[in-house]
Amino acid sequence: MYLAMNRFTVPLENAAEFEDLWLSRESKLNEMEGFESFHMLKGPEEEGRILYASHTVWRDEDAFRAWTRSEQFRAAHARAGGSRKLHEGAPRFEGFSSIQQIAAE
Repeated sequence: MYLAMNRFTVPLENAAEFEDLWLSRESKLNEMEGFESFHMLKGPEEEGRILYASHTVWRDEDAFRAWTRSEQFRAAHARAGGSRKLHEGAPRFEGFSSIQQIAAE
């Protein structure tokens, strides 16, 4: 399993618009081999900012890398630069490979 995460720090006044942008976007993830799940997570509010994280689970890192080079990736991100910037700085990418998994029985 490979987990790809981007973290976004969003000023409180942009939070509703940021969420609307994500909730209304057309995802192409389910067209990709090796895609398992996606979550957009909303974290705590602190000092007038909210931490968000996009959390995508892939079969393995190769499946994730194929996504980043795909036509589906380009189509899904086509609007990303078109709207005003709603978060501070660049999204912070973090990638993780699973070394252990424990599932509910």
